[in-house]
Amino acid sequence: MRASRLLSILILLQLRGRLTAAGLAAEFEVSERTIYRDIDALSAAGVPVYGDRGPGGGFQLLDGYRTQLTGLSADEAEAMAMIGLPGPASELGIGAATSAAHNKLIAALPGDGGALADRMATRFHLDAVDWYRSGENLPHLPAIARAVLDQHALSMRYDSWQGVRDWTVDPLGLVLKAGIWYLAARGGGKTRIFRIANIDRLAVGTTSFERPADFHLARWWQAEQARFEGELFATRATVRASPDGCKRLAAQSPRGAEAVTAAGVQAADGWRAMAMMVENSDHGARDMLALGAEVEVVAPASFRRRIAALAAQIAARHR
Repeated sequence: MRASRLLSILILLQLRGRLTAAGLAAEFEVSERTIYRDIDALSAAGVPVYGDRGPGGGFQLLDGYRTQLTGLSADEAEAMAMIGLPGPASELGIGAATSAAHNKLIAALPGDGGALADRMATRFHLDAVDWYRSGENLPHLPAIARAVLDQHALSMRYDSWQGVRDWTVDPLGLVLKAGIWYLAARGGGKTRIFRIANIDRLAVGTTSFERPADFHLARWWQAEQARFEGELFATRATVRASPDGCKRLAAQSPRGAEAVTAAGVQAADGWRAMAMMVENSDHGARDMLALGAEVEVVAPASFRRRIAALAAQIAARHR
């Protein structure tokens, strides 16, 4: 533990220039006395570190000194893939390891590479959560991530639209889509998708399972997503939309944007007819109602009637 802290102190001094004992103590959650002992240990090992007392003082390395020793630990190596995603890394329980790995990678860059990387980090930011929505409460996510890496089976109680059910699954991978975490796991004879936020209870097994040699998470997810959307949006609807309705439809979903792009010529009243794939259910009808009176569903008749019925209920409620 101390050797890792000594290396981290060395890398931080290399990255940041001058640091106080108080700052280092806060960084590593130790006492200032411990930091002074660590600095003495670095000096005894031949590292050219010196300190200045008084206001504005602190520790720094002799100008021009750089270490080529990065010493990535196992958990930091696992965290490297999450370096650009500090929020998700924290949700997975590897936020500290990700930060440490980031510092070590920057320290290993030659010349002004560290300054360039720091400039990139301060000018570009990825926020995976959609507008007007906060992150989900995910108390089980770190344990699930560890089970995915260690190939340990999971026993869980899962609450879906079909009801509450107990599952025992082999966790194969985690996917973050639009700010929502999903688990890809083999259970009940097939590989399934579970939303992490819907897991009520969780227990991690102690024995390892054999991961399928032909399973590739990214390819499987893309195929599963295409299958799901193909089954869900299986109704071809004919729609008319005003100029403002076209804008709203295009902004609502990728399917709406595709329909507007391929729409027919504008009629004399400014409206355009188009075909689009919709979900023929209450959920799909409510999506169309959200566009207001600027969009009209012409066909199929059953979908049109469902929208009309929901609109009548809304009007009656607000009379």
